[in-house]
Amino acid sequence: MRADPVPATLQRRPRWLPPLAAILGALLTAAAGIWQLDRAHQKELLQQAYERAVSDAPVRLTPARVGVEDIRLRRVEVEGEFVPDAMVLLDNRIRAGVAGYEVLMPVKIGGSSMHVLVNRGWVAAGAQRSILPDVSTPGSAIKVTGMAIVPGRFIELATVDDGGRVWQNLTIERFVARSGLAIQPLVVQQDNDLGDGLLRAWPRLDFGIDKHYGYAGQWFLFCSLIVFLSLFFHVKRSRSETRQENASAPGSN
Repeated sequence: MRADPVPATLQRRPRWLPPLAAILGALLTAAAGIWQLDRAHQKELLQQAYERAVSDAPVRLTPARVGVEDIRLRRVEVEGEFVPDAMVLLDNRIRAGVAGYEVLMPVKIGGSSMHVLVNRGWVAAGAQRSILPDVSTPGSAIKVTGMAIVPGRFIELATVDDGGRVWQNLTIERFVARSGLAIQPLVVQQDNDLGDGLLRAWPRLDFGIDKHYGYAGQWFLFCSLIVFLSLFFHVKRSRSETRQENASAPGSN
């Protein structure tokens, strides 16, 4: 009884090619898994810093420009006056199933021309979207405390009217271009009450640590599959070649 011959495509393929492809695939997927683990560890350190900052005494903001990395996710306080004419409303902010806006307004730091942008809180939208909510604003010097947040960048799917009060997303650069004000490179997420009726029940930040662990697990699974399948087909081919050699040997049936 003769064993089936090895297909011509397999005969022409270099024997070293499949093992090399498997090694490269295993190395790449393992490296991707390790990178995701490293990202998870970095996020854990960031979350730990955030948890400490929540209970730390606030850092006082002065007119001197601050560094982003020095102030990110730190509790801060600033004294000055709100600038109502430069208010921006961030649209489509949902709280308890109700649509509304987050109210952003700069505070002019006392005794200077420097400002810091403050997310004052949430207000519900009215029945008619064309009528913006009336936001109560203190007319005298105030003190704001809160967490320093650095806005991210966004992909806009439509033309943005920077001249209007209602925005979908915020960047410091866009606000500076619109207002012409000197602005610190951060947004203070206000947490103290100034009697304005705005909602400031801010959710705790999610750093996506579990997501990175999940991705790492997937990459390591792919790596294991590549190793397993490579060994499986290597053993299968070796047995097939052995059977073929035995079948073609002199004196075999």
